[in-house]
Amino acid sequence: MISQSTPHLYLSAVPFTPVNSIIYIKYAVGLPKSVKVASGQITSWPRCQNILHGHTEHINSVAFSPDGKYIISGSHDKMVCIWNAETGEAVAMPLAGHTKAVSSVAFSPDSRHIISGSRDKTIRIWDVQTGKAMSVPLQGDGAITSVAFSPDGKHIISGSNNKTIQMWNVQTCKAVGLPFKGHTGTVYSVAYSPDSKHIISGSADKTIQI
Repeated sequence: MISQSTPHLYLSAVPFTPVNSIIYIKYAVGLPKSVKVASGQITSWPRCQNILHGHTEHINSVAFSPDGKYIISGSHDKMVCIWNAETGEAVAMPLAGHTKAVSSVAFSPDSRHIISGSRDKTIRIWDVQTGKAMSVPLQGDGAITSVAFSPDGKHIISGSNNKTIQMWNVQTCKAVGLPFKGHTGTVYSVAYSPDSKHIISGSADKTIQI
């Protein structure tokens, strides 16, 4: 319809666009006899673009894939969900395997894998396309509160309620060295520097450590 009669695009769409939008301001003056919205006309575009429904309990962590195609979410319902970032639809069935709440989720730098950390003291690595676990779970010593991929994709770090940070080798799925100690409270957030050489951690002890 648009390709055959482009004016219909303006006649049908402009009356319903927000009155403060650039589109309405530019084109409405040229359509004085077009249909008007009598009541309920919005003034600005809504900030909320979409609402994704699927989890049954509160959501603890969300992340965009580096390529912008997917969104992941980890929930208290023990599930990890993968969403199409454009349509908001679930890409597959929720990823099940954790036995307690999923505290943190993150994408690999190439957008091909997901990691999830849980209060069940494990970290799982998932394939985005198949939704299957890539290996046996990485077993921690405390409830996992935060996870992150290194920018080079070779390592994972995790923060825990046992006040430590652990580094993991992605290929071997084994811990690298001893846990980093120094915090006196639960480690709630961890992140890598862009060059993968440094780690930062935020804790309930009110400090950030590098």
